[in-house]
Amino acid sequence: MNILKTTWLAAMLMLFTSLAQAADLTIEITRGSDRATPIAIVPFADGDDMPQDIAQIVSDDLERSGYFEPLERGAMFARPAGSEEVSYGEWRALDVRYLVAGRISREGDQYRIQYELMDVSGESRMIAETVTAGRQGLRDAAHYISDQIFEEITDIRGVFSTRIAYVTSSGVGDDTQYALHVADADGRNSQQILASDEPIMSPAWSPDAGKLAYVSFETERPAIYIQDIASGRRVRATSFEGLNSAPTWSPDGRRLAMALSKDGQPEIYVMEIGSRDVRRVTNDSSIDTEPAWSPDGRSLLFTSDRSGGPQIYRLELDSGQAERITFTGDYNARARFAPDGEAIFLIHRGSNGYQVARQDLESGRLVALSDTGQAESPSVAPNGTMVIFATQQGGNGVLGGVSADGRASFRLPAAQGDVREPAWSPFLN
Repeated sequence: MNILKTTWLAAMLMLFTSLAQAADLTIEITRGSDRATPIAIVPFADGDDMPQDIAQIVSDDLERSGYFEPLERGAMFARPAGSEEVSYGEWRALDVRYLVAGRISREGDQYRIQYELMDVSGESRMIAETVTAGRQGLRDAAHYISDQIFEEITDIRGVFSTRIAYVTSSGVGDDTQYALHVADADGRNSQQILASDEPIMSPAWSPDAGKLAYVSFETERPAIYIQDIASGRRVRATSFEGLNSAPTWSPDGRRLAMALSKDGQPEIYVMEIGSRDVRRVTNDSSIDTEPAWSPDGRSLLFTSDRSGGPQIYRLELDSGQAERITFTGDYNARARFAPDGEAIFLIHRGSNGYQVARQDLESGRLVALSDTGQAESPSVAPNGTMVIFATQQGGNGVLGGVSADGRASFRLPAAQGDVREPAWSPFLN
């Protein structure tokens, strides 16, 4: 299918530009998928003097997804700028299934990026589009292009234009400094939105991606805050005696589920954000924590030791009935629904330690995905194709990522200090 259109792409998320700049994370591909589709992203014509290498960003995005294996530039016979310059036989000889080519021109303070996606075997053009962006929006433009290519080929919406939140820490002992950041899904364009001398934990995105809920210890005891990302304004949502932890937004954005110990043992509560009314929804002598909403908002996952060790339970909010849903192994925690509600992702302790795992809800089959033995805090991409999590590398906390089938993985270390507590944003529009 040929698609001819012009998209005027202003710099996405310019609301973040007033925030303090922080050190970016750097992508490291640790395992490629053996089922990845071969694709060639040719360096865009007239792009040598560009402040960003658009074609390389697109290539990195697609490779990180685990769905594609980009051809190395050194292996390219030719560098066409458009479909009229393509000799399809040359690319078939390289076993390339899809080809991306383009050119860039500058018009005043705007860059005009023309790109095409071609089906090599069918010798046809699938996308032809022009994207316009300012200097500060070039990475956003590249991620947008990646999203269009990914969806056109896979029929799955791309997540390259989404954001991640995470917590960093640096220093030792009483001198440790903590910060909450947001960044592009590839770890670049990082912005610090909160700094503190006390720990920050459990960031969670609102469904409109405009706010973060998180736990801060700045008053010397844990409290849950809600912060508007654009303005920096924030309010303290809870500050009960004891534990205030693990906030998570309902799909309609009107409620927060959380774990509180104000009545004794930690239990799951739901707060109406507008009124701040809090309702207890579990009642057990064991510890109940780490809630997560189902996509339809009718039930919650949570971790409980009521069976003797950490396992995942599902609570139906209308009936109040809780049912255990994990039975593989003696430790399963921090579960999150897949966007389609048909599976959950969680931390499972098996023979290789603590790993990200996926469990199908209908069959109950659980499969470990990550190859690290120190995984924690999984967060699912809004299209369900990837999971980001915290882990260790060389004694430092880093972020890891794994595809939903476990065939591809990557890491996102910081230049210095530890990175932890990742949260993947919803789609931004």
